[in-house]
Amino acid sequence: MTFIKLTEASSLYNDLEKKSTRELLEDMNAENRKVIPAVQNALPRIEELVERIVPRMQQGGRLFYIGAGTSGRLGVLDASEIPPTFGMPPTCVIGLIAGGDTALRSPVENAEDDAEQGWKDLLQHHINAKDTVVGIAASGATPYVTGALRIARQQGILTAAISSNPGSPMAAEADIPIEMIVGPEYVTGSSRMKSGTGQKLILNMISTSVMIKLGRVKGNKMVNMQLTNRKLVDRGARMLTDELPVSYEQARALLLIHGSVKMAIEKFKEAGNADDNDAL
Repeated sequence: MTFIKLTEASSLYNDLEKKSTRELLEDMNAENRKVIPAVQNALPRIEELVERIVPRMQQGGRLFYIGAGTSGRLGVLDASEIPPTFGMPPTCVIGLIAGGDTALRSPVENAEDDAEQGWKDLLQHHINAKDTVVGIAASGATPYVTGALRIARQQGILTAAISSNPGSPMAAEADIPIEMIVGPEYVTGSSRMKSGTGQKLILNMISTSVMIKLGRVKGNKMVNMQLTNRKLVDRGARMLTDELPVSYEQARALLLIHGSVKMAIEKFKEAGNADDNDAL
């Protein structure tokens, strides 16, 4: 099968500089509507990946995202949200980007072209067979990512790839290729647009589904979130008033004593509603 980079195909629109602001926005919004069906078509592969990640993480495995440019930044972003949202340690989901942390803000010349560095970066984290590596590259041909997946798979590590081109070299190196085909970008080759949007959706789905399966959500609430600001303390207190026969003030105190909604509920119930109430 011939590898064709749809992400490099010419935009379906032309003379963009001659369009009004409203025309630009309408056109871009029309293109964005193509992302949801593309993600929908990829759901069976995403499901397979989540189902295989969960038992590995239950045994102490970790989830690695690895990418370059926009793709790498999105992986780092998703990984960085896991501790505050689900109360997991930062070593549970790890995002790696070609060029290191410097590349989060500024491009690092030729970093994505090094086919050996991705695996070296994974080795820095003592990667092992319980872990999962998800490569992210709109083109599906980024050497930094493809090389890392190739060696990881050879080492018996579960691998997946998220790309926007069918039949890519990166997909060939993955146990689970996730192909989200959104077509040419509005600005030719600018995969930070539709491809980036779709990648963000898929990464959210993977990490959130995994965390739910690992018991980090109760009902529909983030009961393990970190209490890093007043807004989150207030949210947690209101969650407690929904779950326990306590006032808002009591709930807030319980929350600050025990550090999370889940722990506050467990300790309250263990105490038979007595010890904590006496303390309050």
